[in-house]
Amino acid sequence: MKNKKIIFFVFSVLLVFWLSSCATSRKEGSLDSSSEQFLSRVRYIITPEERTVFLQLPPSEREKFIEEFWKRRDPTPETPENEFRVQYFRRINETNRLFNEPGTQGWLTDRGRVWIIFGRPDSRDVYPYGYDMYLDPVEIWYYRSLPMVFVDRFRSGQYQLEQLSAERIDKLTHLPEVQTAQAARPMDFEVSLKKIEEGKALVTVGLPYSQIWFKATKDRFETTIEIILDIEDSAQKKVWSFQRSYPFSLSLEELKENFGKDFVIEVQAEISGQSPFILKVVLENKLENKKYEKKLKFEF
Repeated sequence: MKNKKIIFFVFSVLLVFWLSSCATSRKEGSLDSSSEQFLSRVRYIITPEERTVFLQLPPSEREKFIEEFWKRRDPTPETPENEFRVQYFRRINETNRLFNEPGTQGWLTDRGRVWIIFGRPDSRDVYPYGYDMYLDPVEIWYYRSLPMVFVDRFRSGQYQLEQLSAERIDKLTHLPEVQTAQAARPMDFEVSLKKIEEGKALVTVGLPYSQIWFKATKDRFETTIEIILDIEDSAQKKVWSFQRSYPFSLSLEELKENFGKDFVIEVQAEISGQSPFILKVVLENKLENKKYEKKLKFEF
C-alpha cells in the first residue's frame, strides 16, 4: 500500500491511555447528563487528577472547570478558535464514520482510540486474510517507523490492539519530531505593583488555582511553584531581585475550596534608580518544568 505522509498532532497525557478509557467512579452515577457526556467524550485526554476534582465539584463549578479544561489545551489562546478542541472532536466524527464495529461506535473502538489520539497514520496496510504470524484479519498502521497492529481474533469485525503495539504508545509519544499540543497554552497570571512609600512598592502576583497542574500522590495534590522577580531601571540595570519556591500539598477538599480562586503572592520591593522601570516576573511549575514570563513597565 502506498505510504502517504501527513502532518499530525499527538495528544499527550497518554500515560493513562488505557486506564483512563476504562476508569469509572462511584460518583459518576450521580452526575447530570451534560457532565456525564463531558467525562465520556474527554476520556482519552483527561488526567486522573482532573477527573477526581471534576467528580467532587458542586454542579455550579463544573461549567467553569470545563471551560478551563479546554483553555489549558488551546495551543493558540490569542485566537478565537481552540484548535485542539476542534481537532479532537473532528477526529471523533471521523472514527464514527470509519471504524464502527458491531455494537460499538467507532470512537470507542481500539482503532478509534489510536486515531483520535495520534491522528491519521502515515500509512495503513490491511490484510483481510491474515499476515505473517497473524492468522486472523489484521490491520497495521505506521506512525513514523512504529507499527500499530490491530487483530480481528474472532473474525467478528472487532479489531483489538495487540499488546506489543500498546506498549509502543509511550515511545511514539516521545518521538522528538512529533508535535504535542497538550501543554502549548501558557500558564496565565496577573501582576500588579503599588507604591507604599518612597523607594518601596508592593508587588502582587495572582495565579488562579485552575491554571496550576498538580500531581496526585495518594490523597494529596502536589507541585511546587517558583517565582523570580527582577526590576530594572531605565539603563537596564537590575536594581532589585527576589526568588522563592512555594510548595503545594492540598487535600481534595482544599483543592475544591480553592477552585476558582487565586493563589496570591505579595512581595515588598526596594526600588532605586531612574524611571521608567521594568518588572519582570517568571513563574515555573516544577512539575511541568516550564517557565512563564510577564513584564510590567511602570514609573516610580
